[in-house]
Amino acid sequence: MLLHIHPDNPQERNIKTVVDCLKRGGVIIYPTDTIYGLGCDITHPEAIEKIARIKKIDVKKAQFSFICCDLSHLSDYAKSVDTPIFRILKNTLPGPYTFILNASKQVPKLLKTKKDTVGIRIPNNKICHEIVKALGNPIMSASLPMDGDVEYYTDPEIMHDMFENLVDIVVDGGHGEILSSTVIDCTSGQPELIRLGAGPWEEE
Repeated sequence: MLLHIHPDNPQERNIKTVVDCLKRGGVIIYPTDTIYGLGCDITHPEAIEKIARIKKIDVKKAQFSFICCDLSHLSDYAKSVDTPIFRILKNTLPGPYTFILNASKQVPKLLKTKKDTVGIRIPNNKICHEIVKALGNPIMSASLPMDGDVEYYTDPEIMHDMFENLVDIVVDGGHGEILSSTVIDCTSGQPELIRLGAGPWEEE
Protein backbone atom coordinates (compact mmCIF):
# COMPACT_ATOMS: atom_id res chain seq x y z
CA MET A 1 0.00 0.00 0.00
CA LEU A 2 1.35 3.42 -1.00
CA LEU A 3 0.03 6.04 1.43
CA HIS A 4 0.58 9.74 0.76
CA ILE A 5 1.04 11.86 3.88
CA HIS A 6 1.53 15.61 3.62
CA PRO A 7 5.06 16.46 4.86
CA ASP A 8 4.05 19.72 6.56
CA ASN A 9 0.50 18.91 7.66
CA PRO A 10 0.27 15.14 8.15
CA GLN A 11 -3.34 13.97 7.85
CA GLU A 12 -4.46 12.52 11.20
CA ARG A 13 -6.42 9.65 9.61
CA ASN A 14 -3.38 8.58 7.56
CA ILE A 15 -1.10 8.72 10.61
CA LYS A 16 -3.67 6.50 12.38
CA THR A 17 -3.60 4.03 9.47
CA VAL A 18 0.19 3.73 9.83
CA VAL A 19 0.07 3.43 13.63
CA ASP A 20 -2.66 0.75 13.50
CA CYS A 21 -0.47 -1.19 11.05
CA LEU A 22 2.58 -0.92 13.36
CA LYS A 23 0.53 -2.01 16.40
CA ARG A 24 -0.52 -5.12 14.48
CA GLY A 25 3.13 -6.01 13.86
CA GLY A 26 3.34 -4.46 10.39
CA VAL A 27 6.46 -3.21 8.63
CA ILE A 28 6.57 0.21 6.96
CA ILE A 29 8.89 2.30 4.80
CA TYR A 30 8.75 5.89 5.97
CA PRO A 31 10.52 9.25 5.53
CA THR A 32 13.03 10.77 7.94
CA ASP A 33 15.18 13.90 7.67
CA THR A 34 17.79 11.78 5.86
CA ILE A 35 17.08 8.64 3.80
CA TYR A 36 13.83 6.66 3.95
CA GLY A 37 13.84 3.89 6.54
CA LEU A 38 12.34 0.46 7.21
CA GLY A 39 10.44 0.53 10.48
CA CYS A 40 8.31 -1.45 12.93
CA ASP A 41 7.08 -1.28 16.51
CA ILE A 42 9.95 -2.25 18.88
CA THR A 43 7.56 -4.50 20.83
CA HIS A 44 6.95 -6.91 17.91
CA PRO A 45 9.82 -9.45 17.59
CA GLU A 46 8.31 -11.01 14.45
CA ALA A 47 8.33 -7.62 12.70
CA ILE A 48 11.95 -7.01 13.75
CA GLU A 49 12.91 -10.42 12.33
CA LYS A 50 11.03 -9.63 9.11
CA ILE A 51 13.08 -6.44 8.62
CA ALA A 52 16.28 -8.45 9.18
CA ARG A 53 15.12 -10.88 6.46
CA ILE A 54 14.36 -8.00 4.05
CA LYS A 55 17.88 -6.69 4.64
CA LYS A 56 19.31 -10.25 4.48
CA ILE A 57 21.15 -9.84 7.77
CA ASP A 58 21.33 -11.78 11.03
CA VAL A 59 19.03 -10.04 13.52
CA LYS A 60 21.64 -10.55 16.28
CA LYS A 61 24.28 -8.68 14.26
CA ALA A 62 21.99 -5.94 12.99
CA GLN A 63 22.54 -2.33 14.02
CA PHE A 64 19.05 -0.99 14.34
CA SER A 65 18.13 2.44 15.68
CA PHE A 66 15.27 3.59 17.87
CA ILE A 67 13.30 6.47 16.37
CA CYS A 68 11.95 8.61 19.23
CA CYS A 69 9.79 11.75 19.05
CA ASP A 70 11.76 13.61 21.73
CA LEU A 71 14.28 13.06 24.55
CA SER A 72 11.62 12.33 27.20
CA HIS A 73 11.97 8.54 26.75
CA LEU A 74 15.76 8.58 26.74
CA SER A 75 16.02 7.15 30.27
CA ASP A 76 13.67 4.31 29.31
CA TYR A 77 16.06 2.87 26.73
CA ALA A 78 19.50 4.24 27.62
CA LYS A 79 21.44 4.07 30.86
CA SER A 80 22.08 7.37 32.60
CA VAL A 81 23.68 9.88 30.24
CA ASP A 82 26.39 12.27 31.48
CA THR A 83 25.50 15.97 31.45
CA PRO A 84 27.98 16.90 28.66
CA ILE A 85 26.60 14.12 26.42
CA PHE A 86 23.00 15.09 27.23
CA ARG A 87 23.85 18.68 26.29
CA ILE A 88 25.13 17.50 22.88
CA LEU A 89 21.93 15.49 22.33
CA LYS A 90 19.80 18.47 23.31
CA ASN A 91 21.70 20.83 21.00
CA THR A 92 21.64 18.56 17.92
CA LEU A 93 18.25 16.80 18.16
CA PRO A 94 15.89 16.72 16.39
CA GLY A 95 18.34 16.36 13.53
CA PRO A 96 20.18 13.97 11.20
CA TYR A 97 22.16 12.17 13.91
CA THR A 98 22.22 8.70 15.46
CA PHE A 99 23.71 8.57 18.97
CA ILE A 100 24.96 5.20 20.23
CA LEU A 101 24.32 4.90 23.96
CA ASN A 102 24.52 2.16 26.58
CA ALA A 103 21.22 0.24 26.52
CA SER A 104 18.93 -0.01 29.53
CA LYS A 105 17.19 -3.22 30.62
CA GLN A 106 14.00 -2.05 28.86
CA VAL A 107 15.53 -2.47 25.41
CA PRO A 108 14.15 -5.74 23.99
CA LYS A 109 16.88 -8.43 24.03
CA LEU A 110 16.45 -8.94 20.32
CA LEU A 111 17.51 -5.34 19.69
CA LYS A 112 20.62 -5.25 21.85
CA THR A 113 23.99 -5.66 20.20
CA LYS A 114 26.69 -7.78 21.83
CA LYS A 115 28.06 -4.55 23.27
CA ASP A 116 24.69 -3.87 24.94
CA THR A 117 24.18 -0.57 23.13
CA VAL A 118 21.30 1.19 21.42
CA GLY A 119 21.20 3.78 18.65
CA ILE A 120 18.86 6.71 19.38
CA ARG A 121 17.49 8.88 16.60
CA ILE A 122 15.09 11.87 16.68
CA PRO A 123 14.65 12.93 13.04
CA ASN A 124 13.60 16.47 12.18
CA ASN A 125 10.65 15.20 10.14
CA LYS A 126 7.02 15.97 10.93
CA ILE A 127 5.55 12.73 9.53
CA CYS A 128 8.04 10.65 11.46
CA HIS A 129 7.41 12.67 14.64
CA GLU A 130 3.62 12.28 14.40
CA ILE A 131 3.82 8.51 13.80
CA VAL A 132 6.07 7.90 16.82
CA LYS A 133 4.06 10.25 19.03
CA ALA A 134 0.78 8.49 18.15
CA LEU A 135 2.37 5.04 18.55
CA GLY A 136 3.50 5.86 22.10
CA ASN A 137 6.87 4.09 21.89
CA PRO A 138 9.85 4.18 19.52
CA ILE A 139 9.98 2.70 16.04
CA MET A 140 12.74 0.20 15.41
CA SER A 141 14.45 1.50 12.28
CA ALA A 142 16.89 0.28 9.67
CA SER A 143 18.06 1.71 6.37
CA LEU A 144 16.73 0.30 3.12
CA PRO A 145 18.99 -2.26 1.40
CA MET A 146 21.17 0.15 -0.56
CA ASP A 147 22.29 -1.42 -3.76
CA GLY A 148 21.64 -0.12 -7.21
CA ASP A 149 20.18 3.14 -8.39
CA VAL A 150 20.08 6.05 -5.94
CA GLU A 151 16.63 6.90 -7.30
CA TYR A 152 15.06 3.80 -5.79
CA TYR A 153 15.68 4.87 -2.21
CA THR A 154 14.65 8.51 -2.72
CA ASP A 155 11.41 8.00 -4.71
CA PRO A 156 8.53 6.45 -2.68
CA GLU A 157 6.76 5.19 -5.82
CA ILE A 158 9.82 3.22 -6.90
CA MET A 159 10.20 1.92 -3.31
CA HIS A 160 6.60 0.76 -3.46
CA ASP A 161 7.19 -1.05 -6.76
CA MET A 162 10.21 -2.82 -5.26
CA PHE A 163 8.98 -3.60 -1.75
CA GLU A 164 5.17 -3.79 -1.94
CA ASN A 165 5.23 -7.58 -1.40
CA LEU A 166 7.63 -7.29 1.55
CA VAL A 167 6.21 -4.40 3.59
CA ASP A 168 2.69 -3.38 4.58
CA ILE A 169 2.81 0.38 3.90
CA VAL A 170 5.15 2.68 1.98
CA VAL A 171 4.58 6.19 3.33
CA ASP A 172 4.96 8.76 0.56
CA GLY A 173 6.16 11.95 2.20
CA GLY A 174 7.88 13.30 -0.89
CA HIS A 175 11.36 12.65 -2.25
CA GLY A 176 13.90 11.49 0.31
CA GLU A 177 17.51 12.53 0.83
CA ILE A 178 20.52 10.51 -0.32
CA LEU A 179 22.68 10.83 2.81
CA SER A 180 22.37 8.69 5.95
CA SER A 181 22.53 10.10 9.47
CA THR A 182 25.81 11.01 11.14
CA VAL A 183 26.60 8.35 13.77
CA ILE A 184 28.20 9.33 17.09
CA ASP A 185 29.28 6.76 19.69
CA CYS A 186 28.76 8.14 23.20
CA THR A 187 29.19 4.89 25.17
CA SER A 188 32.60 5.85 26.59
CA GLY A 189 31.34 9.24 27.80
CA GLN A 190 33.43 10.93 25.09
CA PRO A 191 31.61 11.42 21.76
CA GLU A 192 33.34 9.60 18.89
CA LEU A 193 32.45 10.02 15.21
CA ILE A 194 31.65 6.63 13.65
CA ARG A 195 30.15 7.74 10.34
CA LEU A 196 29.86 11.20 8.83
CA GLY A 197 26.52 11.63 7.11
CA ALA A 198 23.97 14.40 6.71
CA GLY A 199 24.73 16.13 10.02
CA PRO A 200 27.91 18.28 10.32
CA TRP A 201 30.25 17.25 13.12
CA GLU A 202 33.41 18.67 14.60
CA GLU A 203 35.49 16.63 17.02
CA GLU A 204 35.72 18.28 20.41
